[in-house]
Amino acid sequence: MAQTAPLIAYVSNERGNSVSVIDLAAGKAVATWKVGQRPRGIALTRDGAQVLVASGLDNSVELRDRTSGALVAHLPSGQDPEQFYPSRDGKLLFVSNEDDAAMTAVDLSTRAVAWQVPVGKEPEGITQSPDGKVIVVTSEDGKLISWIDAASHQVVATTETEARPRHVEFTADGRQLWIAAEMGGVVQIADPATHAITATISFAPPGVQPIRIMPCGIRFTPDGRKAIVALGRANHIAIVDVASHAVEAYVKVGQRPWHLAITPDGGRAIVANGMSDDVSIVDLNARAVIATIPAGAGPWGVAIAP
Repeated sequence: MAQTAPLIAYVSNERGNSVSVIDLAAGKAVATWKVGQRPRGIALTRDGAQVLVASGLDNSVELRDRTSGALVAHLPSGQDPEQFYPSRDGKLLFVSNEDDAAMTAVDLSTRAVAWQVPVGKEPEGITQSPDGKVIVVTSEDGKLISWIDAASHQVVATTETEARPRHVEFTADGRQLWIAAEMGGVVQIADPATHAITATISFAPPGVQPIRIMPCGIRFTPDGRKAIVALGRANHIAIVDVASHAVEAYVKVGQRPWHLAITPDGGRAIVANGMSDDVSIVDLNARAVIATIPAGAGPWGVAIAP
């Protein structure tokens, strides 16, 4: 019988200029890769062979071998890349350029810039619709999101949001776009057909002052039923029912959770805690932290691979 590959979490450490490689079965970091300066966005390529790391102060996205951590290439990402999104077809990498007020599309086969689109000030969150037709970029400073037509490379609409939109995620059916407005303290939901905000979700973790509630990372469980939202300085994550938009539970994690990933079976959330330099493993069924694993300085993003 073939052995099952270990489930590995790759965690970018913003202040440590490193990536922690965590074996989730063993419950510990098994390697630390030194990477470029101020790594934030992190993801696997669509074929799962390589890890992408945004090194903001180096103006580069690093392409690294998933097994060894060896640097394969520097991708020309534009100025100060923070978040990025591998295209659904695996051909492009969409990068938000915080200092350039632009979105850069990088061709992963040629490792060259394919095209670039101006967007609102201080872009950060970025995603692509499930059908591949639309790219959405947040503008922290502009309090808006830009809707980009993937075929024409043009902004076709903008939507005003609450203050400092940091992250965006489409539901699997493409009918909702969830927007984390950090300074607004809420998650807003937009209709991709009309570009209008249709709902707003507020949060109230027990014993937490409203000013500390700062939503950032959002991930959906594989079955699409739950959204897990990192609440920043509130030191909690929220578990939200996608159909009703009701907050079902809060789980206290480490200090200032930024982003998270969910295991393929939907059972656990792996949460990067930026101020306590660790990762919380949350059992989503028990709604409790079951392990805390040390990482590097300033954990920011999480990607998971078997």
